[in-house]
Amino acid sequence: MQGTAQAMQGSGHAAVRERPVALARWLLVIAALVVGIVAVGGITRLTESGVSITEWKPVSGALPPLTQSQWQAEFDAYRQTPQFIEINGPAGMTLATYKMIFFWEWVHRLLARGIGLALVGVLAWFGLRREIPRGYARRLAPLVALVGLQGAIGWWMVKSGIVNDVKVSHFRLAAHLLTALFTLGGLVWTALDLLAHARGEAPHRLTGFGLLALAVLALQLFMGALVAGLRAGHVASDWPLMQGQFIPAGIDWSQGPLHAMLNDPFLTHFDHRWWAWVVVAVLVVMARKLRRADARAAGIAIHSAFGTQVILGIATVMSGIALWLAVAHQLVGALLVAATTWGAHALGRPRSGAAD
Repeated sequence: MQGTAQAMQGSGHAAVRERPVALARWLLVIAALVVGIVAVGGITRLTESGVSITEWKPVSGALPPLTQSQWQAEFDAYRQTPQFIEINGPAGMTLATYKMIFFWEWVHRLLARGIGLALVGVLAWFGLRREIPRGYARRLAPLVALVGLQGAIGWWMVKSGIVNDVKVSHFRLAAHLLTALFTLGGLVWTALDLLAHARGEAPHRLTGFGLLALAVLALQLFMGALVAGLRAGHVASDWPLMQGQFIPAGIDWSQGPLHAMLNDPFLTHFDHRWWAWVVVAVLVVMARKLRRADARAAGIAIHSAFGTQVILGIATVMSGIALWLAVAHQLVGALLVAATTWGAHALGRPRSGAAD
């Protein structure tokens, strides 16, 4: 890794044949893989598969159990978790059923390894060939660090469900999801800057409105993660009302408003529903700004993403949290992050048009 970093830094000073477009395309491929792992993560959560693998083995864990004795050992370890003792054990979970939840967690971890290896491999290839444009090595290295951090946060999240509770901490789940989406945004923004570099433009800046749009969306995603972690989607299946009224009954205010906002399933669900319309309003304004800035394609992408996302959110609630709808809702949420990042990037086009 150190040698790769040195090669990348060297490429910044002595690039002999920059290939910004090719590197940008690879970063967008990796961004697509991040969108995919967000969807798989949704399946893992909805099938309660997250704590099925009770150890973190970054290398040897790439292989699933291959013999009956290995499967039994994994199952025996899972049987010590609160989730099995309090829920799945009394429900009569068998080894065959366990293999189903093990599969999704294993796929989730395998895809994470693949993303990390793909990113390191791509940057090593371009770095050793001195094809990374000047100044971009120091921007690409943090993306590798973010992928590694995401793996560590994932295990930190899983540990909370192995030791402390029948489910993982909703705060750790939020940290895990938001780190993935922040990485996605970083990949998309860097790829777009590389494409701009190929056109002779300086790196785009993040405008005040772009920051506002991303912050408003990030808060909605954080609340969505809390809803997911608290299983708050199940508290009401009607829309736009909740349990037949605007503000649902059952909110526990006993420990104060802040505690309720972060921990009460009724209030987190309520907040997530209605903050969505703040996000919609801000993104509609962003799309109009993009049209005036001659970046209509980004505006269309944003409109398409948030429109689909709102429909999926309502359908997910009214279906009683159907798995395929909930996963689609999470998947489109990731696409909305990519589209909003694209929009924020387009709004930050440098006026001079000169390369940095």
